[in-house]
Amino acid sequence: MSTNTSKHSDSGNFLVQGSILAAAGIVVRFIGLLYKIPLTRTLGDDGIGYFNIAHEIYNVGLILSSYSLPLAVSKLIAARRVQGRNQDTRRIFRSGLLFGLIAGGLMTLLLLLEADWITTNIFNSPSSALPLKVMAPTILVFSVMGVIRGYFQGQGNMVPTSISQIIEQIVNAAVSITAACLCMTWFAGRENPASYGAAGATLGTLVGAIAAFLFLALQMIRHRKQRAELFLTPQSTPVESWSNVYTALILTLTPIILSQFVYQLSGTVDNSMFGLIMGGKGLTEKERLSLIGIYSGKYRLLSNVPVAIASSLGTSMIPSIVRSRTRQNHAEVQHKIGLTIKFNMLIAIPCAVGMGVLASPIMRLIFRDSRALTASLMQIGAFAVVFFSLSTVTNAVLQGIDLMRKSVTHSAISLAIHAVLVYVMLQYLNMGIYGLVIGNVTFALVVCVLNWIAIGRALHYHQEVKTTFVLPLVAALIMGAAALAAYHGIHALIPSNMIALLISVPFAMIVYGMLIILLKAVTEEELPEMPFGRKLLRLCKKVHLL
Repeated sequence: MSTNTSKHSDSGNFLVQGSILAAAGIVVRFIGLLYKIPLTRTLGDDGIGYFNIAHEIYNVGLILSSYSLPLAVSKLIAARRVQGRNQDTRRIFRSGLLFGLIAGGLMTLLLLLEADWITTNIFNSPSSALPLKVMAPTILVFSVMGVIRGYFQGQGNMVPTSISQIIEQIVNAAVSITAACLCMTWFAGRENPASYGAAGATLGTLVGAIAAFLFLALQMIRHRKQRAELFLTPQSTPVESWSNVYTALILTLTPIILSQFVYQLSGTVDNSMFGLIMGGKGLTEKERLSLIGIYSGKYRLLSNVPVAIASSLGTSMIPSIVRSRTRQNHAEVQHKIGLTIKFNMLIAIPCAVGMGVLASPIMRLIFRDSRALTASLMQIGAFAVVFFSLSTVTNAVLQGIDLMRKSVTHSAISLAIHAVLVYVMLQYLNMGIYGLVIGNVTFALVVCVLNWIAIGRALHYHQEVKTTFVLPLVAALIMGAAALAAYHGIHALIPSNMIALLISVPFAMIVYGMLIILLKAVTEEELPEMPFGRKLLRLCKKVHLL
């Protein structure tokens, strides 16, 4: 097989695996979106605010302890697997489990003991302590589960991770809604029933993680014979010592942890500054948390759905880039980066435009929220979808080419700029919750720019601009105008927001799909490498678009 054919085959395979994970990510986010609708109505904006504060702290604890374990384990296993060092992969797996148990256990204990102090002194939201305590044990469960996910991902198999994520979210949704309703009823006579309701909602996070862990454990038992044959196959090189294995794991984990920590910290800094500054301006805890509930529980919830695709493609791309670099195939590395970014932008750009032009109808349909404030947040912050998608993928590239420290540095620089900008907008410009939305966009934008510079210098890589960014943007803007016209036209004939959206959104998708083919944003040669590309190629030829 020629190098070129091999390159395209491998690229297609990792994109397919990434798309399996991306499809699962979209399903997970969609379920998350669906269950947040009744949850928001049950808890109210202030209850969702307590839930989101607890979740923000939980996310920081998860990142500092074990969030990066799947990524690190998959990267280390992929590098050893391509070299036939099967017994070394076994040691990586075992060392990851031990690390996860220790790190996850310590972080769980810390959050249980210090929840009251953290929520009161850092976030000025003591009512968020109870939901945080309920959610804290999830970190220990995720720590062990993450190692198993990393093992399968290192083998190039994203299916177990995908299925476990869907199971996790389905159970999470069912338990969260049920427990929140019960807690709001049982504790209706207490001073702040929304805090108890939020605690019921966070119970779903824990139970969902346990369900996903049990599924993955069954998968490991099911493949134990295959795993034993792999692990016990003699390797030509000496088996790595345990000290080398732990050193490699820690050296891989540390920059990823720092990068993800700083990256995640932007939301934590936002919530903390908003609570302290707006509290000083006279807003009560309930008023502040209601605004945070709109920002986090509606705007960020929706804008994060398309970013799930970037996250999944990045997760799939890292082991694939590691294998290509191990083979010293630099052309293949560049090809994979370009293909992933282009595929990502073909989805992220129209999502951002669509969310911007149809912000008010979407918010009315999903959350029954017709306030101008809610729609304005989405309109102002819609393009965060593009920047977060790009920053997520470029962070994955830096991790795949062993420049993880750059990822940390760039996130830290962006966070510093972000914190100053948000402080000025809150303290001096009195922009309120709009300051958080603008800060959200600029944070991801700065990370993107810095990542691009580092990747270009390291790989002498230059992303093709016209068909990756310009033509998809042109197609998306035309699509946005068509979607808006279709929505208002249908709404004038049938005064139903739901019907107008259900017709105008698929119509807009068809318009965009035709435009990117007609404008040649995607070529006939590129289509087969993309997920479902061969079927799309046949369809395009059948209707004479190509």
